[in-house]
Formats: sequence, C-alpha cells, structure tokens
Amino acid sequence: MLFRSKKVGNGSATRSLRVEFSHPTATAVAIAGSFNDWRPDSAPMVALGNGRWLKELALPPGTYEYLIVADGKWTPDPSAKETAPNPFGGVNSLARIPK
Repeated sequence: MLFRSKKVGNGSATRSLRVEFSHPTATAVAIAGSFNDWRPDSAPMVALGNGRWLKELALPPGTYEYLIVADGKWTPDPSAKETAPNPFGGVNSLARIPK
C-alpha cells in the first residue's frame, strides 16, 4: 500500500491508496470495502499483465476495511499489514489513511 496526499475540488484533503495484487489466472479483479459499500463493481482493478492488478483510490483520512474480489472469490489482501475479524468467520484487510 502506498499513500499520496492531494486536495479535491472542494478543498478537503484526500490520500491516494494504491493497492497491488497478484493472481496468475484471474480474469477479473476488484476491491470492495467500507469505502464503497462493499460493491466490487464500483472499483475494478486494472490488469497490468503477468497476473498483476492495480487500483488507486482517493480516500479521506480514516480506517477502512476491504477485501479483494478475484473472479468472484473474496479474499484478504496478502500485502495488508493489518486485518480485522469479519462477521462471516474470516478477516478483512485494514487500510489506515493518515491525516
């Protein structure tokens, strides 16, 4: 995960959250989390080739839970430094966006 600061049109600060994921056989990958009402269709990741996927999100400071959705399978981000239990018996990845 990588963070970059920027101001949006209304003057509020956001940080760019960069998520990279590798899956050698996936044909569609997205990211779903508390920042997009857990809707993977609203945040598809971009295929970079060789099974690598990328998504950059502009988010205000805060803590967000998310999962990667690869070909319909929901999975924690293997590069996330933190996780939190979810109500389905698994874990969600955590992204903490600093101020």
